[in-house]
Amino acid sequence: MICFLAKFFIKDNDKVNLPSVRQSYGVLSGATGIAFNIILFLSKFFAGLVSGSIAIMGDAFNNLSDAASSVVTLVGFKLSGQEADEDHPFGHGRIEYIAGLIVSLFIVIMGVELIHSSFDKIFHPEKIEFNATIGVILLFSICIKLIMFQGNMQASKKISSAALRNTAIDSISDVFTTSIVLICAIINYYMGLNIDGFVGIVVGLLIIKAGIDAARDTISPLLGEPPSKELVNEIITTVTAHEGILGAHDLVVHNYGPTRIFMSLHVEVPADKDIIAIHDLIDDIENELHQKYHCTAVIHMDPVVVKDDERDLLKRKVKHLINELDPDLNFHDFRLVHSGEEGKKLTFDLEVPYKYDLSDDHILDYLRNHIKGIDPELEMEVTIDKEKKEKQ
Repeated sequence: MICFLAKFFIKDNDKVNLPSVRQSYGVLSGATGIAFNIILFLSKFFAGLVSGSIAIMGDAFNNLSDAASSVVTLVGFKLSGQEADEDHPFGHGRIEYIAGLIVSLFIVIMGVELIHSSFDKIFHPEKIEFNATIGVILLFSICIKLIMFQGNMQASKKISSAALRNTAIDSISDVFTTSIVLICAIINYYMGLNIDGFVGIVVGLLIIKAGIDAARDTISPLLGEPPSKELVNEIITTVTAHEGILGAHDLVVHNYGPTRIFMSLHVEVPADKDIIAIHDLIDDIENELHQKYHCTAVIHMDPVVVKDDERDLLKRKVKHLINELDPDLNFHDFRLVHSGEEGKKLTFDLEVPYKYDLSDDHILDYLRNHIKGIDPELEMEVTIDKEKKEKQ
């Protein structure tokens, strides 16, 4: 639905990498959500008054909170699209995450209030009325929420938005909760079992869970999270596709909002190449990354000596040592430094998962002792890089 409406209301709607287009999708989603949720609130509020059902009434106010959430989403996308300024040199993109966090808090608060009201209903039950009009209203609500779920989920995938994905998840949770409310009312009408308060508690718990899940998706990028494996592979492939680049590593991606990305990485280049030519190549790669990902990219050059028989032999021996320790460990930026009177020194970076059975000191002691076995005069300098992947 959102993507369909975008064809009429958003200029260049297919250019989702543009910050202005992305912002327009968020604003359109927020405005649509406000309209639909207010309609649902009014219809369910009427049904709740007529039936006397606390679960239906709670579901109505849940839609009202959804409307408030849509307001926050709309304002959040609007503010996040502001340009960088002196006080915020990295832009305002993270406001979108803050808006998503506020939405999740609204959801949790509404769930808690519904559970409180449901307990009161259990201890002070009242007769629930049900008729065809109430049933039609609830079925209408389910259909609308399904449309909102599909629209927001499709839009979230198109612009890679956690905020819109949370909105879609909230919509599908409303589908389940309203379905439970409808079933409860039917059971009470035909079987005389008043389980309204108990179902209200279940609905409240589902709402709280949806709020907590939504909060988790917005807190993570606020705290800082690693880029996806797909994005890392895509960036590395883009960089290493250039002739003269031997490898790339130490990629770091800082996210100051979905359209505010800063990245840095190291690239390995032949040490015998002209430094001016290599510098120009790196400038070209930085510009390509900027055009492709709308990011600021900084690349550090690591010169690598090629066709060095002594270095290549030591590299094979070190690789064998590391494989004996753990075949899942990788290393890069391998150098053999001749330091005159001080002898020779090996330097390289070793990639180690964050959660790993062996301590850094244990790994370094292992490498130091075994490398001394290769050449007692050989010094070693190893930098341990922590990786997000788990040990296999």
